[in-house]
Amino acid sequence: MHQESLDYLVIGAGPAGLQLGQLLQAAGHDYRILESGGTPGTFFRTFPRHRKLISINKVHNGTSDPELNLRMDWNSLLSDDPDLLFTRYTKRYFPAADDLVRYLADFAEAFKLDIAHDTRAVRIARDEHGFVVTDQRGTVHRAHRLVMATGVTRPYIPDVPGIETAEQYPEVSVDPEEFTDLRVLILGKGNSALETADNLVETAAVIHVAGPHGIKLAWNTHFVGHLRAVNNNFLDTYQLKSQNALLDGHVQSIEKDGARYRVRFGFSRADEVVKELVYDRVIVCTGFRFDASPFDEDCRPDLVINDRFAALTPAYESVNVPGLYFAGTLMQQRDFKKSTGGFIHGFRYAVRALSRILDERHHDRPWPHRPLTAEPARLADAVVERVNRSSALWQQFGVLGDLIVTQPDGTARYHEEVPVDYTHGSELTRERDYFTVTLEYGPDHDKVDPFDITVRRTAQNSVDDAFDASYLHPVIRHFRDGGLLATHHLAENLENEWDHPDVHHAPLAAFLARELNREPASEPAGTGR
Repeated sequence: MHQESLDYLVIGAGPAGLQLGQLLQAAGHDYRILESGGTPGTFFRTFPRHRKLISINKVHNGTSDPELNLRMDWNSLLSDDPDLLFTRYTKRYFPAADDLVRYLADFAEAFKLDIAHDTRAVRIARDEHGFVVTDQRGTVHRAHRLVMATGVTRPYIPDVPGIETAEQYPEVSVDPEEFTDLRVLILGKGNSALETADNLVETAAVIHVAGPHGIKLAWNTHFVGHLRAVNNNFLDTYQLKSQNALLDGHVQSIEKDGARYRVRFGFSRADEVVKELVYDRVIVCTGFRFDASPFDEDCRPDLVINDRFAALTPAYESVNVPGLYFAGTLMQQRDFKKSTGGFIHGFRYAVRALSRILDERHHDRPWPHRPLTAEPARLADAVVERVNRSSALWQQFGVLGDLIVTQPDGTARYHEEVPVDYTHGSELTRERDYFTVTLEYGPDHDKVDPFDITVRRTAQNSVDDAFDASYLHPVIRHFRDGGLLATHHLAENLENEWDHPDVHHAPLAAFLARELNREPASEPAGTGR
């Protein structure tokens, strides 16, 4: 006899699984979350290894507005309960991972989420009724749709001969005394690698941090997964000649020779000159990847980015397995190393967008909107109000945007927090004129030294140069049936206040007036300014 299928199975009770579970429950859908660990947030019981999060927790922001406060609160999940804010758990700017574990458990308990703990999905198959998930005890769970919220749980190991003899970030000792007077090689140049190096500065004799690319600093790129200042003390020891170094190039082989390692390394900055270097310890800190091993061949998602992530559509659905969706850090395939989709403060909004996509696609519930008269001043009011307050557009810059869709009767629909890529060609915008509203950094912003005062930056509150702004600022684009017609930039502002009547509102209203009066086929779609 066929077991009745749920609407949704969610694999993983980390931050994304809990956020989606709360939203599915509020919408009245049948769901269950399968969690391999005994409590929510199992990943954060181990990682980061040195127990300090790099997600900021700024408690004091000078405002009581909960939406504005979420701009500086990178750990809270979204809910209507003011008691379920992470800022109530600690005042530490970089909080302890254990505080996040405690918070996630309380969030799950507060909403009585349907979580099957100690339940590991060991096989994922599909039949004519939907997805069939078998756990380690042989129990079968069925659902029409499956959402993977597992995060990246398997170490990503580069293809280097002998790398299996090295130590891995998930298991290596974090006791610096074990590395006293030793020569240490750390593979990787991200936060896990530099966090590990920083832990050993006081005890190791020599530390080399190696990778094929140069260090990318988050304050330059605005991608918070690049090296953060909290983990960059090691760079100081390198530049001030403290026997430590960054190596740019490729490890060609690792050979264990008794108690030591012989590493052949090709130096990028020396025309790939190869040298053999000797170390006492080699630690691999090269990140993690999605574990697709439980999937049967006929429903295994296609993988991209060195097989680290599933390939996703703009609706966060597998490109090759209909009904298989992804939530949480796995969503970052859509904005890899460009925005914040890999982190709680980014994907909490993407998960909310996913819940609306699921409602729209599978439950005949249109994307929420509010009606407006399509008058330039009124639309400008709505845009200015949102960009000055929204935490979603602030955190998911360039990825999530508000959407204004004009109607034949002279009205407009204002939709909030729609994935920008999802808007084009969706039912929301089909055969309509529409405007997207996003917050974005300027082009090539990652190539500008943010501390170089000689670098030309857009004058604060400069209307004429707003299009050339390099700092975060609002961008409004006019589309027709997926084609870009025109773009308007609001001038950047030091305090991120884009509400000046003459500098921000009036130019925006003029842009909207011009575009609303554009003839239906007056010119071909293209880039505008």
